[in-house]
Amino acid sequence: MRSERKESMRIHLNHLNMIYPTGKLALKDISLTLESPSLVGLVGPNGAGKSTLMKLLVAGLLPTGGTISVDDVPLSRCEKKLKEKLGYLPQDFGLYDELTVREFLDYMAALKGIRDSKAAIESAILATGLEEKRKARIKTLSGGQRQRVGIAQALLGTPEFLILDEPTVGLDPEERIRFRNFFSQTAQDKLVLLSTHIIEDVQSVCDRLIVIDRGQILFIGRPEELVLQARGHVGVFLEQGGDEKTSALRIISRVNTAEGVLCRGVAEVLPQEARSVEPTLEDAYLYLITQE
Repeated sequence: MRSERKESMRIHLNHLNMIYPTGKLALKDISLTLESPSLVGLVGPNGAGKSTLMKLLVAGLLPTGGTISVDDVPLSRCEKKLKEKLGYLPQDFGLYDELTVREFLDYMAALKGIRDSKAAIESAILATGLEEKRKARIKTLSGGQRQRVGIAQALLGTPEFLILDEPTVGLDPEERIRFRNFFSQTAQDKLVLLSTHIIEDVQSVCDRLIVIDRGQILFIGRPEELVLQARGHVGVFLEQGGDEKTSALRIISRVNTAEGVLCRGVAEVLPQEARSVEPTLEDAYLYLITQE
């Protein structure tokens, strides 16, 4: 008997603009398509517009221009249906400190209208490694454990669309690797949008990368395509007298060596004495932002 293939989800943003009442332009002419299954990384400096974009996707804000559609239906007409399929972890996620982990997840499951809440809660607790903390009050948890509770509530009800805003903040390196792999596995049959300022979190797991700055999209494509754009623009050289060779040069790191201070930098034109090296994704990201 042939297994039934799960239908993909397609979200289209068409010439989206967002201007806050203060007059601040948060997003300008954003057009892109998100489609499952995929893990999409959203990166950009602080204030670039990432959080605003995610709030628009969950109908937490209304755009001042442009449209959002889900499977060719305007979001304004299918908001309830989308939220039934949505798991969302905002950057500033409030937790009820007096509740236990399980009580909090039970409360969130009720808000989401999940029928078999017991199984859904247990599945989320196991996925986030909170088995030993299920009866602990949230106020007693460490920062990393609180972050895992936030991830757990986003996973309740096996959502088809996961939006995660800085999900690995506060996690130790081992936990970050574990959750990166978990998000990658989750995206095998879902749409996962992962917003982060930690380039390492998207380098090894994202199918697609979106770079946003000052409310505009600078790049959409595979991570390796962005790296290719930076080839020939990343180099290392010994610092001489502490002066930068060109005003367009951005120093990424300085390391003390026996020969002197070894600098790594990005520029449109590298200093003559610089030795070109293969860019990392972080190099490529910084080169793109610097050029803009």
